[in-house]
Amino acid sequence: MATTLSIMPFGGVRENGKNMYAVTVGEDIFILDAGLKYPESDLLGVDVVIPDFAYLVENADKIAGVFLTHGHADAIGALPYLLSEVKVPVFGSELTIELAKLAVEAEPEAKGFDDYHVVRGNSEVSFGDVTVSFFETTHTIPESLGIVIETPEGQVVYTGDFKIDTTALPYYRTDLARLAQIGAKGVIALLADAAGTASYGLAAHESELGSYVLDTFRGHTEGRIIVAAVASNIQRIQQVIDAAFKVGRKIVISGNDLEKVVRTALRLKKLHLPMPENELFVSLKNLGKLEPNETVILETGKMGEPIRHLQRMAQGDDRNIQIQEGDLVFITTTPSTAMEGYVARTRDMLFRAGATVKQISTDKKSSGHASKEDFQLLLNLLKPKNVIPVQGEYRVLNAAYKAAEQVGYDDNHVFLLAKGDNLRWDGEEMYLGGSIQVGSTMIDGSGVGDIGSIVLNDRRILSEDGVFIAVVTIDRKKKKIISKPKIDSRGFVYVKTSRDLIREAGDLVETTVAEGIKNAKEFDWGNLKNSVRDALGKFLYEQTRRKPVILPVIMEANQNGRRRKRSASKTNAKKADAPEANKSQKQNNKPKKKQNANANKPAPAKNNNNQPAKPAENGAEVAKKKKRRPRRRKPKATQGSDSAPSAE
Repeated sequence: MATTLSIMPFGGVRENGKNMYAVTVGEDIFILDAGLKYPESDLLGVDVVIPDFAYLVENADKIAGVFLTHGHADAIGALPYLLSEVKVPVFGSELTIELAKLAVEAEPEAKGFDDYHVVRGNSEVSFGDVTVSFFETTHTIPESLGIVIETPEGQVVYTGDFKIDTTALPYYRTDLARLAQIGAKGVIALLADAAGTASYGLAAHESELGSYVLDTFRGHTEGRIIVAAVASNIQRIQQVIDAAFKVGRKIVISGNDLEKVVRTALRLKKLHLPMPENELFVSLKNLGKLEPNETVILETGKMGEPIRHLQRMAQGDDRNIQIQEGDLVFITTTPSTAMEGYVARTRDMLFRAGATVKQISTDKKSSGHASKEDFQLLLNLLKPKNVIPVQGEYRVLNAAYKAAEQVGYDDNHVFLLAKGDNLRWDGEEMYLGGSIQVGSTMIDGSGVGDIGSIVLNDRRILSEDGVFIAVVTIDRKKKKIISKPKIDSRGFVYVKTSRDLIREAGDLVETTVAEGIKNAKEFDWGNLKNSVRDALGKFLYEQTRRKPVILPVIMEANQNGRRRKRSASKTNAKKADAPEANKSQKQNNKPKKKQNANANKPAPAKNNNNQPAKPAENGAEVAKKKKRRPRRRKPKATQGSDSAPSAE
C-alpha cells in the first residue's frame, strides 16, 4: 500500500513572503519554514502578517518538526507565534537557529523554548521511514539551506530562497554537486523559489554589488551616509562594513533588531571586521561627536524593515536621527511591488528634508532570488516529476510556469497552488485533493489575530471619512431627553464652519431618540443606538457624500437617591470611627452638659440640701449611659477588626 503523501501551503503562494508549507507523510507533518510578511498599504495599523495555524494546532500531535531554510523574517518571523501554540522541535543552520532564538525570546508566550537542533548541508535526520536532509544554497544571508524529505515514495525538495552565483563567498555557495545527487535519486515534487522569474535579465553578482557600494561611499565625501538595510541581510552589511573601512568612516548602528543581528553574526564569525570593533563602531549616543564626513549610519526599523523608519526620520519623528542637508540616504533593499509606492513617497520626503537619495535597485539588478535562468537550471539538475512554484504573487508563479514549460513541463505537472490546497500523490501522479480554509493572521502591537476584516474596514473608513460622535442624555423612566444632543467630529468636517450641518444633525438625533424612548414597549439600548446610527448615516451621506464612522453615545440620567443615602451612611460611619476628629458642637452639647452636671454634684453635697437623692439618681443614670457608650461603639470596634486581616 502506497504511503500517504501530500503538500499544503499555508503561505508563500500568491503573495510575497510568509513562507510556510506542510508536507504530510503518513501520519507525520513536516513544516517547512514559518515566515511572516510586512503589511501592504491597505492594512492600516497592522505590524506584520503571519499564516493561520488553526489546522496545525488541531493536528499538533502529528507535527514532526519545523525545518528552517534561512534566517530572514519571511522564513522565521512567524516561528515565535507558532511555538506559542505548539511545542515542536526546530531544525536549522547555526546562524538560522541563533536568529530564530532572538525572535522567539521576544515573544512572551514562547519565551524559554529550547528544543532547537543545529544542522548542516550534510546532515540527515531520521523520522522512522522518513529522512530529512539538507543542501547548501546561495542567498543574501550565510548558511542558507534547501530541504529534502526522502519518503518511501520518493523525494520532496524545497529550495527556500536561492539563486545561482558562481562568485559567491564561503557560507553563501550553492552545492551544485549535491543537487545533481538529489536529482539522480528521483524527485516527486519540487517546491522552487520563483520570486525572481518575472524579472528580465540576470541579477548582478554580489562581488559587483560590493564594488558598487564602495563607489557610492567614495562618491560622497562631505556629509553623512545613512544606509537603509534589512537587518538580516548579512551580506549587504558586510559590504557596508568593508566600504566604511576603506573610506575611513565610523559606523553607528540604529535599531535594536539590527544591533542584535550584527552582534550575533559577529559572535558566530559570519561577519568579519577589518579593524578592531571598538575602532570601527560608535554607539548611537556618541553620534554627535562624529563629523558628518566620517559617519555612516546603518539603520533599520521594527522587525528589521528599514523603509518605515526612514520615513519617520524624514518627518523628524525619530528622537536620535533626523535627516539634514548634505546627507546621502542609500537604500540597499529591493522593495516588493506592493511597497514601491510607499518607497517612492519616502524618497520624496527624504529629498524635501534636504538629503540626496540613492537606491541600489535603480542602478543594479539586485536580488537574492533565482532568475528565470537559475530556475530553469535547477529544474535540469533535479529533474522533478512535478513543479510547484512558490514565493510570489500569482503573476510571478505564472512566470515560473512559463519558464517550466520552456524546459518541457506541461499543465499536468506544474501546480500553481493557493493557500490551503491539498496536493496529493497517489503513487503515480499528483492531483488536487480538495482544500481547507487558510487565512492570514494580523499582528497589531501585542494583539495576535484580533484584527479582522471589520476592524480593518473601520480603520479604512476612519482614514478616509473620519468619525462623527453624537452624545445625548435621557431619563428612561420619564421617557424624555434631559439635555440637547452634543455633536463632535474628527476627520469628517470642521465643526466651526459646518454649524448648520451640526445643528440639523443634532435635531435629527433628538427626534430619533425621543421617538425611540417614547414608543418602545421594552427599552433596548442596542436598538436605540442603531436607529440613531442609521438615521445619521443616511442624513450625512445625503449632505456630504461621505460615510464616517458614527458613534452614538446615549447616557441615562443618574438616579442617585440611593447613592446619596449610601454616601450619607458612609459619612456617619466615618464619624463614628473617628470621634475625636469629627466631633461637632451640635453632637457634643448634650454629653458636655452631662459631664458638667457630674462635675458639679459635689457642691450640692457640701450644702446638705434636701435633694441628695436626686443627684445620686442622676449620677447613676449617667454611669449607666457611660456603660452604654461602648455598646454603641461596638460597630466601630467591629470595623477595626474587619480591617485587621487586610493589614496582615
